[in-house]
Amino acid sequence: MASIRTLQRSFAGGEVSPEMFGRIDDTKYQSGLATCRNFVTKPQGPVENRAGFQFVRAVKDSTKKARLIPFTYSTTQTMVIEMGAGYFRFHTLGATVMSGGLPYEITNSFAEADLFDLHYVQSADVLTLTHPNYEPCELRRLGATSWQLSAIAFTPAIASPTGATATPNATDTTYTYNYVVAAVAADGYSESAASAAATCTNNLFTTGRWNTISWSTVAGASRYNVYKLQGGLYGYIGQTTGLSIVDDNIAPDLGKTPPIYETAFNAAGDYPAAVSYFEQRRCFAGTINKPQNIWMTKSGTESAMCYSLPIRDDDRIAFHVAAREANTIRHIVPLTQLLLLTSSAEWRVTSVNSDAITPSTISVRPQSYVGASNAQPVIINNSLIYGAARGGHVRELGYSWQANGFITGDLSLRAAHLFDTFDIIDMAYAKAPQPIVWFVSSSGKLLGLTYVPEQQIGAWHQHDTDGVFESCTVVAEGSEDVLYCIVRRTIGGNSVRYVERMASRQFTDQADAFFVDCGLTYSGAAATAISGLGHLEGKTVSILADGAVHPQRAVTGGAITLDQAASKVQIGLPITADLWTLPLAAQIDGSFGQGRYKNVNKVWLRVYRSSGIFAGPDASNLTEAKQRTTEPYGSPPALKSEEIQLTLSPSWADSGQIFVRQSDPLPLSIVSMTAEVALGA
Repeated sequence: MASIRTLQRSFAGGEVSPEMFGRIDDTKYQSGLATCRNFVTKPQGPVENRAGFQFVRAVKDSTKKARLIPFTYSTTQTMVIEMGAGYFRFHTLGATVMSGGLPYEITNSFAEADLFDLHYVQSADVLTLTHPNYEPCELRRLGATSWQLSAIAFTPAIASPTGATATPNATDTTYTYNYVVAAVAADGYSESAASAAATCTNNLFTTGRWNTISWSTVAGASRYNVYKLQGGLYGYIGQTTGLSIVDDNIAPDLGKTPPIYETAFNAAGDYPAAVSYFEQRRCFAGTINKPQNIWMTKSGTESAMCYSLPIRDDDRIAFHVAAREANTIRHIVPLTQLLLLTSSAEWRVTSVNSDAITPSTISVRPQSYVGASNAQPVIINNSLIYGAARGGHVRELGYSWQANGFITGDLSLRAAHLFDTFDIIDMAYAKAPQPIVWFVSSSGKLLGLTYVPEQQIGAWHQHDTDGVFESCTVVAEGSEDVLYCIVRRTIGGNSVRYVERMASRQFTDQADAFFVDCGLTYSGAAATAISGLGHLEGKTVSILADGAVHPQRAVTGGAITLDQAASKVQIGLPITADLWTLPLAAQIDGSFGQGRYKNVNKVWLRVYRSSGIFAGPDASNLTEAKQRTTEPYGSPPALKSEEIQLTLSPSWADSGQIFVRQSDPLPLSIVSMTAEVALGA
């Protein structure tokens, strides 16, 4: 009976589907895991148990679903918006924005069933929201406790002049002259629709003849443009800051005509499903009546749907995508080029013979025929991650110079067991401290993807809790991107929905380690009675008291009692983090050790700032790593950063796998794993 030693130097392959256990030739096999539950793989290779979730507040109405969306005014001013049926609430830095002692909120008209089909895009302090059942609207931040929701007015930014008249300086009926006037807004760019026509007769070809065009003042106008009719078009003849202009036979410039405003998105069936920004235009697409049309506002404006005759490069764009199937445009994605995602294909919008997209240069070309789900995708660097239309998988889309276009690939291929028969409900991307894309699955789990495409790292890990994850979003808070989730839990026999915030894993003092869910922190004078836990009534909670693991307690009357007084206490639902290696494959014979029974005798775990470690051949046979050494009595065992040896209980099996568990509210980071394995014949 021979023994060998193996080294797993990286866990950056993430969790791998059981269907892949035979693929020892796959590049991810040597760094993959059979189970990565409540652990997070880091791009550098280690794996660490996830931080816990801090309780923020119950949603307004726990009988109905709610959704979280981000609002980032600047890197230092961010909000998490709780969007529910009929209301918005706002959270930041783990607390709810209050007004008059109550959560600040404003109303909306959205139904519960439509919340997760709403799409959004932000520009400065304005969040645009679209859904094919509702008028497109803007959620505008006026102050921390002053927000406004209003329908977008696709009308001129300034009113048209009234009272336009044309007065000849002589009585002559030889020719009829028609004029219109348009007001220019204070920005010097936005122009109103033309006024009613002013008409007079004269003969301006006669020396000393002219027409005086005058009009009433328009509030907010900085100047006025005047146009004269010629050949069926009104052409530009002049501009003034006054209220009149003289035409002494000025030839009209038919290359500049007054804007024509279209009625847009103002009736049921004509509301857009998708929205984004691209090249200084706000873009809309996917109405019920015109599912494959895209509209782009006049360049440099938010809502001006106007054009001129003849068409100018900065006019609004209205375009129909001619495709084999009439599938609704679900998403508009601005990368280096504009992408349109439908339920059956991905399209690229470019310009032809021009640097910018204009009404006369727009070109739409298919890139692939996969299709996207309705979950709002996320942009990472110059790549896109989105849910597939069918099958529940997650795909990435990026530019390939070899293909001279965008190509798409299946990111969840190696971990299909986490996605098959389920759907992606929500997703969000955290850049720091770890680049992770978070997904809420219809299975109720939170899925994480450690994603560094330039290093070809895409590692999956799954996360669960005593409840069901329903929504997620990420906002920057301080030096980290923070994950917020809505979790449905059963407390005291009732179904409740809580907004919760993932705690930071960056801590110096062991007492600050936060590895409990739906938890709260007590900090103050040393105490034994801890109250304020009504949101966990009846639950058995894990406790970290001054850095030491305290026996679990059941919450009664919203309180618990400690055995000893403590001044810093973390209290919340227990988290069980499990890691299980893949079946052993070692180059000891032509079959790489397959077909042999194996027994893992010893394991050496190289850990970093860790405590509370259990390991074994499976979940039923675990050995605790004894860590107390020179610490004085009454103080917690110190976090270890070293190689820890464990002698495991004998267990012969065909796989030679190693199971590691962390069930205490303490950190565990595994850098590498060495195993001594006995091999049968």
